[in-house]
Amino acid sequence: MKNKRNVFYRLLIILAGVIYFPVQAQQKNGAQGVVESKGVITSYGPKSIVRTIKQDRKGNIWIASWEGVFKYDGKSFTNITSKLSSARFFSVLEDRKGNFWFASVGSGVYYYNGKSFRNFTTKDGLANDRVTHIYEDKTGNIWFGTEGGASRYNGKSFQNFKMKAGARVTQSDSIHISAYQHPLPEDHWMHNDVNAIIEDKTGKLWFGTRGYACVYDGKKFTTITNKDGKPFENVRSIIKDKKGNIWLGGRDGLWRYDGSTFTNFTQKFVGYIYEDKKGNIWTSSERSNDLSKVLPDNRAKTAAWALSRYDEKSLSNKKPTVTEITNKPMIFGILEDDKGNIWFGTFDGVYRYEGKTII
Repeated sequence: MKNKRNVFYRLLIILAGVIYFPVQAQQKNGAQGVVESKGVITSYGPKSIVRTIKQDRKGNIWIASWEGVFKYDGKSFTNITSKLSSARFFSVLEDRKGNFWFASVGSGVYYYNGKSFRNFTTKDGLANDRVTHIYEDKTGNIWFGTEGGASRYNGKSFQNFKMKAGARVTQSDSIHISAYQHPLPEDHWMHNDVNAIIEDKTGKLWFGTRGYACVYDGKKFTTITNKDGKPFENVRSIIKDKKGNIWLGGRDGLWRYDGSTFTNFTQKFVGYIYEDKKGNIWTSSERSNDLSKVLPDNRAKTAAWALSRYDEKSLSNKKPTVTEITNKPMIFGILEDDKGNIWFGTFDGVYRYEGKTII
């Protein structure tokens, strides 16, 4: 079973696009300066990996995919970045001013005001050009999770943070499951490969990395440990729910922190966490611990992941009510739109769950 589990996680890492060999993303129409772009309107959305789905204040759905960033207005799709960059896009954020930020793997981040773009890279002070996560804190600073640490942008300049002192990732580096069989060295580069950022109700920032998750109090980073004193490894998603609880999802499963106690809900690998308007918790997770069923013949695309809903009214129970909505080879971003539909991304595009049917 251990060997099968190792195979599963190795394939999982490869499929999720997290072995980051340098990507030569071509810049189009300029690089650092302001670029005008109207995008390309289509009748269909992305047909490849979708990583993040968000809805803006006007009701448009934004989809970050490996084909670009798409905007869906309810009738048609517009590939906003098709003429801008061939990079793979992982995340999208609408800031409090109504402007948009796109995270790419290979081309840094793009700022979009609805008419034109500005590209920020390491030349501007960004920690690394491979960026997978974007977050806006209470004061309006924009944070970027990169392969080389976290970058905070105050509107004028970047300040970079390392969770732990460590060597920079090189082209020869790759992530193998064997790395998690023993405690990671303090100087391992994976501690600075940031997947998720959230600010808690006390103002502290939580960082999920491919190494250990940590919390930043404004002065120092402290490794987060569960009730058994074990560090949280390879945390992919962190959210703060309506009650102020912090949820972590990753290699160690799904956990909730209420300010004093950690509670575990599943030990299956959790790749994404989302809270809907009713307070239900949605996850994308490894569907089965029986990897002989999950990975027949070791074919990666048969790896089953579940889109599951944890009922809000039962979250205080030892065994909450969990409903599996569907399963796919892999499930990424989750979103509830203003009509109550649930959107989620997979290997072959984006799906919408309408309560009874999945489109």
